[in-house]
Amino acid sequence: MGLEAGPGAAPGEISTPAGAPAPRGRARPRRASVGGRPAQDRELRAQGRQTLRNLLEAGLAEFDERGFQAVRVDDIVRRAQISHGTFYLYFSNKEDLFKALLRDALHDMGQVTDEFPVVTRNAAGLTALRQWVHEFCETYAAHAAVIRTLSQAEIVGEEVWGDGLKLLFRLAEAMAQGMTAATGAAEHAELTAVACLMMLERVNYLLTVEVRLPREEMEERIAAIMFAAFNPPA
Repeated sequence: MGLEAGPGAAPGEISTPAGAPAPRGRARPRRASVGGRPAQDRELRAQGRQTLRNLLEAGLAEFDERGFQAVRVDDIVRRAQISHGTFYLYFSNKEDLFKALLRDALHDMGQVTDEFPVVTRNAAGLTALRQWVHEFCETYAAHAAVIRTLSQAEIVGEEVWGDGLKLLFRLAEAMAQGMTAATGAAEHAELTAVACLMMLERVNYLLTVEVRLPREEMEERIAAIMFAAFNPPA
């Protein structure tokens, strides 16, 4: 997310649109990360899982406040109230912790992708689309610091940046399929989906950097624009 496709970039795997998403207003549960070094060797006990969760939450907060480059391990352990020695039991460095947060973000955004509905050309279709846009915004907000960092290829590296790019194409394809499944193929459907997705991502970016926009109204307008883009007047 937050990425632009470079020349010659290949799309990711195709996602088949699933049923309607969760009802509006129900927040997506946060997935506990299985990242970190101990998880590679053994199952963490309750205390270890709590320590891991504290580190991830502290890292996310620091990245959000300071930006990826400015954050030090010192900042993370101070916020988590955990020793340096304990940090290095779980992560090699801040980049390792960021990758665990990224796995969470990609997992949750992947679920949103799989939940893109079949949008019929009537009021029910528009309602389903509005619900999905709301769910996208909820999930983006939960992972905003990671998604913003993911847009900076020179910071996160080619492999990590590529994971985000693949998800973008996967979401654009799911969107194109869901918007055209009930009405037949639309001309340039995938390009229209990419344009709509870029609009959706940029609005969410602005919302998460505290630009004063009426979120609910923006969700309504984005859904209406997307609906009209795939259902132009005859």
